[in-house]
Amino acid sequence: MELTHINENGEARMVDVHEKDDTYRVAKARGEIKLNNEAFELLKSGNAKKGDVLAAARIAGIMAAKKNYELIPLCHLIPLTKCQIDFEMDEGSNTVSSVCTACCVGKTGVEMEALQGVSVSLLTIYDMLKAIDREMVISNIMLMEKDGGKSGHFVRKL
Repeated sequence: MELTHINENGEARMVDVHEKDDTYRVAKARGEIKLNNEAFELLKSGNAKKGDVLAAARIAGIMAAKKNYELIPLCHLIPLTKCQIDFEMDEGSNTVSSVCTACCVGKTGVEMEALQGVSVSLLTIYDMLKAIDREMVISNIMLMEKDGGKSGHFVRKL
């Protein structure tokens, strides 16, 4: 496996993708945040002092995915055709999972955009509920699936 962001002298570089074909590309990432009982109930009810936590986290995650190239060095500007953030709540463990699906038609993939969307959506949940629970834990951020481009279809085996 060759590291494409390193040149022959071992220096970081932005990959030149001009010769790649435009293809439809999709990536799905997920992560989770564990909350205490009070914070989880506030999130679930939509009655947190700062407002609807999941609505704010959804918008923040989408905005972050769109700006990924500004935050991660050497990433290309990706014209997203779709970005969706979905949340799953597990009442048994007080855990909220964020799932980000990012799509584009382009020369390079959208894995980083999906991962960025998940990360910022979870950070937003933390920010909006930190007055209630400073011990929240964000974990298990990972690429679940990607398709399109030369490297083909990837699906994480759980």
